[in-house]
Amino acid sequence: MKVHPHTRFTLPDELNAVEPPEARGLARDQVKLLVAEGSTVQHTRFDRIGEHLRPGDLLLVNTSGTLAAAVDGSWITGSGVAPVVVHFSTALDDGTWVIELRSGGSPMLGGATGDRVELPDGVLTLLAPYQEGSTRLWRAEPPAADVVEYLRKYGRAITYKYVDRQWPLALYQTVFANQPGSAEMPSAGRPFSFELVSQLAAAGVLIAPILLHCGVSSLESHEPPLPERYAVPEHTARLVNWVKANGGRVIAVGTTAVRAIETSALPSGAVLASSGWTDLVLGPDRPAAVVDGLITGMHAPEASHLLLLESVVGGAVVQQAYDAALRQHYLWHEFGDVCLMLR
Repeated sequence: MKVHPHTRFTLPDELNAVEPPEARGLARDQVKLLVAEGSTVQHTRFDRIGEHLRPGDLLLVNTSGTLAAAVDGSWITGSGVAPVVVHFSTALDDGTWVIELRSGGSPMLGGATGDRVELPDGVLTLLAPYQEGSTRLWRAEPPAADVVEYLRKYGRAITYKYVDRQWPLALYQTVFANQPGSAEMPSAGRPFSFELVSQLAAAGVLIAPILLHCGVSSLESHEPPLPERYAVPEHTARLVNWVKANGGRVIAVGTTAVRAIETSALPSGAVLASSGWTDLVLGPDRPAAVVDGLITGMHAPEASHLLLLESVVGGAVVQQAYDAALRQHYLWHEFGDVCLMLR
């Protein structure tokens, strides 16, 4: 079921970030930062985020690494052979993968069970639609037993229409990444540099790991997020509970970190270690219970991520922040600018 966010805006094409900040002459931690808290909005730069954090605050960072999840292939159908790009989205427990077929920047919806895609050094076979009533995503038999290693050899980073060239996979990794598994970069963590992390730690800001492997975005149809694999370690759960009990703030770095920690929350707000699959969808009928704020990139109009932001800080704060970002020409998407939103 589609639930539309409260936040409404129109995104001009010129505000799509078409290249990494490094290609614009900036360090990764020099992108713009919008700080939204209550009725106030401030504009600064990401490397000054420490001015808006306190000793004892806890940042939850996603340690998932970005896969080279796009592979070129030839789609073999009853009517012939067509060039296609396979986006490898999610590894399932039985060794199959959720994939998406794309061509010319758009999803290919004409797949059928049994279709084969010839890939470098292997063949991918479509087994069944992943979602009932939709042929955008498929469960497929992958071309190799070790898909992560296969993608390292033959894949490239997933890109969408607003990015008009290929960039090295290293530009799609955060400094926290240590476990490959995301089809798309957990991009809220991208502006952190090693130097900035050191400064924050020296200032008494706590940092704890959390894991959520991101699948492919729902850029075309804005459906709710699909189930994703996550893990909240025992020491992270204990630290969250300690910080909450001692008056600190828990700030998630990215919507992925919000989804993971809120999945592990009891109704009381206490957090337990857990791992597996989360199908949690945060929104008006399921507000965030644990996090006091989040660091997040700029999301597309109507994206389900906006509902998650609203579940943390409320629709009015998100609308005010996005209106201000548009006026100040912030850049959108994974190579763009960033918000710190506080409850």
